[in-house]
Amino acid sequence: MDTSTTNRRSFIKKMAMLSAMTAAATMFPGILFAKDQEAGIPEGNFDWKKGPCRFCGVGCGILVGVENGKAIAVKGDPNSSVNKGLLCVKGYHQTMCIQSKDRLTHALVKKNGKYVKTPINEALDIVANKMKATIKEHGKDAVAMYTSGQSTIPEGYVASKFMKGAIGTNNLDCNARLCMASAVAGFLTTFGADEPMGCYEDFDHADYYITWGNNMAEMHPVLFSRMLEEKNRRGAKIIDFATRTTRSSMAANKSILFEPQTDLAIGNAICYEIINNGWVNNSFIEKYCSFSKGLTKMGYGLEDKYKFKDKPTKINFEEYKAFLEDYSPEKVSKLTKVSVKDIKYLAAIYGDPNKKVMSLWCMGVNQHTRGTWMNNIIYNIHLLTGKISQPGNSPFSLTGQPSACGTAREVGTFTHKLPKGVVMNPKHRAKAAKIWKVPVERIPSKPTYHATEMFRAVDRGDIKFIWTQAVNPLVSLPRTSRFRPGMEKESCFVVVSDVFPTPTSDVADVILPASWHIEKSGLYGNSERRTQHWNKMVEGPGETTPDAWMFIEVAKRMGYGDLFPYSKENHVEEIYNEYRQFHAGKKHNMAPLEVLKKESGAIWPYVDGKSTQWRFNAKYDPACSNGEDFHFYGKPDGKAVIWQRPYEPAPEVPDNEYPFWLNTGRVIEHWHTGSMTRRIPVLHKAMPNAYVEFHPDDAKRLNIRKGEKIKVSSRRGSCILPASINERGLPTKGQVFVPFFDENMLINDVTLDAFCPISKEPDYKKCAVKVEKA
Repeated sequence: MDTSTTNRRSFIKKMAMLSAMTAAATMFPGILFAKDQEAGIPEGNFDWKKGPCRFCGVGCGILVGVENGKAIAVKGDPNSSVNKGLLCVKGYHQTMCIQSKDRLTHALVKKNGKYVKTPINEALDIVANKMKATIKEHGKDAVAMYTSGQSTIPEGYVASKFMKGAIGTNNLDCNARLCMASAVAGFLTTFGADEPMGCYEDFDHADYYITWGNNMAEMHPVLFSRMLEEKNRRGAKIIDFATRTTRSSMAANKSILFEPQTDLAIGNAICYEIINNGWVNNSFIEKYCSFSKGLTKMGYGLEDKYKFKDKPTKINFEEYKAFLEDYSPEKVSKLTKVSVKDIKYLAAIYGDPNKKVMSLWCMGVNQHTRGTWMNNIIYNIHLLTGKISQPGNSPFSLTGQPSACGTAREVGTFTHKLPKGVVMNPKHRAKAAKIWKVPVERIPSKPTYHATEMFRAVDRGDIKFIWTQAVNPLVSLPRTSRFRPGMEKESCFVVVSDVFPTPTSDVADVILPASWHIEKSGLYGNSERRTQHWNKMVEGPGETTPDAWMFIEVAKRMGYGDLFPYSKENHVEEIYNEYRQFHAGKKHNMAPLEVLKKESGAIWPYVDGKSTQWRFNAKYDPACSNGEDFHFYGKPDGKAVIWQRPYEPAPEVPDNEYPFWLNTGRVIEHWHTGSMTRRIPVLHKAMPNAYVEFHPDDAKRLNIRKGEKIKVSSRRGSCILPASINERGLPTKGQVFVPFFDENMLINDVTLDAFCPISKEPDYKKCAVKVEKA
């Protein structure tokens, strides 16, 4: 028996011992505590290496136990202030998938309809030659790149530099467009600067946690556990505000359900109550706030090449107050099905000057055809009461991916973004050109395609070459029933870099074998502005290669080698040090690499050897320079904007033909499209397939039994799934819920490709469907 077989069997045996801990998957809310982890880890001579978790945007610190070159065990890092030694069930089992037998270990090139194993250097030659030929024949805007909030900061930075600085096209967007673009637009329109002003320490100070359409018990379980701890320790209260009953609802002090899309109206009703009850912090808004309104009835982006540009207009407090007259609790209650009493209850929490409040949201607010407006309205509530930028008083946008903040938002992998600022701003382009050492005119001044429009352009034939990395768009995009045939057309050459085969790699012309996160060095940026570094821990199999190095190799082959003078051994460090130049200064300074190597992350702005935990508050933020207690320095006048944003209906609502709302989302066991977590046996066993969740009354009326196969159809496509009744969650009557992790049950064939006109983020939470027995 050879050594590799022995190591493999030893690995499997030890992981089986660890799997005894998966009973935690059924614990509420799916948390593994440090002492429980230690009890489940087999004995061995482990070398424990620090890093961040591979999954959600919480950014938990992990320790990976390495033995004989294999990742054998994972536990929470007790030195990390993020999770303090805790992990959720996904985090605890994360390394099990990299040993999967269908791991992509070598490049595959499609020849005569079949994939042929190809040396990586030859595959990269093909990619580079195809890009060059496409640009020569069709122009630089015929090539595109679609990256990921799961990519590392250096990978995102190199992608931006390669596309915008070397080739000279803004045809770069990322899957953070599908989850965090509305949060970005909300931050920028209200504060002029992206990302939360608070940090996770806010959980230790808040008296109330109000979750806006967010099932934190399953989506952000480690943070939810911190809320539960404070609930038990000092009586802090959790208010679940959502469209369906979930595990979060069950643990909350109170659950309030509203009709889909009507959160806009309820937010305005809360503002109405705050003003009419005299709960406004007048001195705060007089000093630190201004008022504006924008365009309304702007459509939903359903047509190809849809364009929208908002036109902000200054208003005053009295005009804003008059606008809110249409949002009295009595009027709003009829629209939303939320009682007048509950609307007043929510408003009273925010209005009480002696109570500290955290508002927490994720996809329910962001994946919304008025997602930017919804973000603005939550900020309005905090600004009117002055409950912002202080410990425990925090509107907090939670991130979906491990580095959607660091890699997408900070690095600038959106079509309109640069590593600092936007392509539309001449000063920002000049700064990028100087650091990248390229002519400024090479960086285009206009954005091209956001994610949804990018794949529409592939379908139309406008994009002739697309390269995707660490992303699975043919499962995650809205209305995949259109985009799958588009990707299969011969008019577009498709390159996919990934760790495992996916429905997206199934349509690729070239498949490149990517390194998994512990098989390379890297950095992630989490929801609280924390940057975390890790070193390479194990060797990847075969010819697996970090995405950043694949970009660099292709750039060299295309003649741009002088722009990428990095060494293979130290490219992560060299790229990060170059990237830090973009953010020098008190408003966004990134921690030096030597600090990140030593500590479990640092929060930017990192100034004078210290993380800035609360921005815009002069007591904590050294960037505040106007001599006032608060300084919203993202805006030229130093003031945050309170926006007048109305309720507008969803683009598609239930009718006689399609009588149900469809809502989609995630489950605790699986990460996004499941390409990693479904290869972890214990997680797959705990949640083997997707399902369609019914209210019991709807199931009874339609004579639907649990487990029965149900066809869910919209005007765009259909999907067949087993029925779920009184199991994980409970939708309201007239609504069905389906998780999207299962590539065998593609619910995104059914969803609508409508999006927020400002952020361009699609709405996965609301479209009209019919259900019938399959």
